[in-house]
Amino acid sequence: MTRGRFVPNLMRYWSGEISMRAAILGLAVFLAACSSREPVIESDPETRLSTPQGPIVGYVADTGAHVWRAIPFAQPPVGDLRWQPALPAGNWDGEREAITAPIPCPQMANGLSSDLLGVDAGELAGAEDCLYLDVYAPPNAENLPVMVWIHGGANTWGWADQYDGAQLAMDQNVIVAVVQYRMGPLGFFSHPALRETGSGIANFALTDHLAALNWVQDNITFYGGDPGTVTIFGESAGGTNVAALMASPLAGGLFHRAIMQSGSASSVPQAEAEGVEGEEVNPSIQTAARFVQGEVTAASLREVALADIYAAYTDGNGRIEVPTVIADGVSLPAGGVMQAFASPETFNAVPLITGTNRDEVKLYNGLNDELVARHLGIFFRIRDEALYEAVSDYQSRIWAINAVDEIAAAMTAGGHDDVWAYRFDWDEGGSNIFLDTTEVFGAMHSMEVPFVFNRFEFFGSRLDPIVFNTKNEDSRIALAREMGSYWARFARQGDPGGEWTRWSEGPARMRFDTGADGGSGMLAGAMTIEGLASDISTDDRLSAEERCELVTSMEGRYFDDTRELRPLTRC
Repeated sequence: MTRGRFVPNLMRYWSGEISMRAAILGLAVFLAACSSREPVIESDPETRLSTPQGPIVGYVADTGAHVWRAIPFAQPPVGDLRWQPALPAGNWDGEREAITAPIPCPQMANGLSSDLLGVDAGELAGAEDCLYLDVYAPPNAENLPVMVWIHGGANTWGWADQYDGAQLAMDQNVIVAVVQYRMGPLGFFSHPALRETGSGIANFALTDHLAALNWVQDNITFYGGDPGTVTIFGESAGGTNVAALMASPLAGGLFHRAIMQSGSASSVPQAEAEGVEGEEVNPSIQTAARFVQGEVTAASLREVALADIYAAYTDGNGRIEVPTVIADGVSLPAGGVMQAFASPETFNAVPLITGTNRDEVKLYNGLNDELVARHLGIFFRIRDEALYEAVSDYQSRIWAINAVDEIAAAMTAGGHDDVWAYRFDWDEGGSNIFLDTTEVFGAMHSMEVPFVFNRFEFFGSRLDPIVFNTKNEDSRIALAREMGSYWARFARQGDPGGEWTRWSEGPARMRFDTGADGGSGMLAGAMTIEGLASDISTDDRLSAEERCELVTSMEGRYFDDTRELRPLTRC
């Protein structure tokens, strides 16, 4: 058996090592997050506003929502402001026509994003002048709840134009803001040379979120929002950044509720991020020595060409790996995010919804050649269905334990009762002769995002019609409206309401699904590492070798260290 058989190889697709066109012959760009929208050419006087930054005009979306694109919330982090905390944006002269998407922050294009970024996989895209946000509002909005979206993408890729908040704003009568932020080595970088002359902050991306939230406090009233009712929500790395904001001592009072979608409470100790301890990939001290000629100082770091920085963090296949969410002792507690959640006195204890998707890891396993064969590059066939389900189930469950059960348990044990959990189960995607999306991907990572936004232009123009077809249209739209109403009610009042009970009332999570699979409702019970290990140990779908290889695949890959699985599973 090949070592690492169960380790997801999605990074090979992200990096472009495997051509997406050759792999799926144009079926889709998997997890391109949404098809890039054509820019709106004409502004609409109905959207004209006077704001503290200056007059601004946007456009009216096809949903009827008023939209303003690429609003600056921070000064461009260029030159001397590279690797500095974000500073407030200034005012503009004349009327700002806010109708064009902001340019993405710097990132290496990958097999998922290259088409949308307009460059080949493995090439650098974006610009450092990228700290902008988009706002979506119903017409005549006044004093509405504000929902600030933080996108995912492993904290190394992604951009605002992937997410269209127009339908969510109209359906739920809320203001939606979609924020861009520095990523990769520009967003997360800890180095003694910067500490000697600066604030000691290593999470520059987190300061971007803080700047955006400060912008909301100062400006959102003019767009129809209530700065006293702000919800931060995000998916994947965006959910992890939501957790970081909850733990940050710098974020107090800037938001009032939080939603983590498939996130985590993981963080990297500063000594490991710098390479003084541990075995982090591309620790900053050693990596900086590769892109700075001569003495490494704050000034020399800020003078390096952007391409040289990214070249130092990128391997020969265009993959980039960077320590992110660093426990720097300034923007985050030195003990890390999870430790902060032990007491409401040590984090921003706002009401929280946290959840995962039932089949998170099928996104990755569906692209794993060891588990799924692709005949002629396009016909997807699961090699061993029982093994595929077992591996995907356990890897997805440990994701849920880290992202939901352990966070909820820690918070409630410390006295923070306002925690709700969910699991997203929708797996009714369509199929064709090439691919059965229900079997291969199911309720995979990111599948809930189009339901939250009620916008099903998400995976690209070729895959969307397969996953989201006319057969499942009525039921999925009904589920989207149900989820959107829960999210918006939570944003409005700090409680999702309905039959959704708090974790403190007894560990349970809301299961979201359509009536065809039993509908939505509460699932009682908590998951633990011990219970997971017991199930793995007795699962007859796995041989002894497969069981231990599965455990190995989880170690250090699904959030925090899982070495306790080894003795519990006899590996």
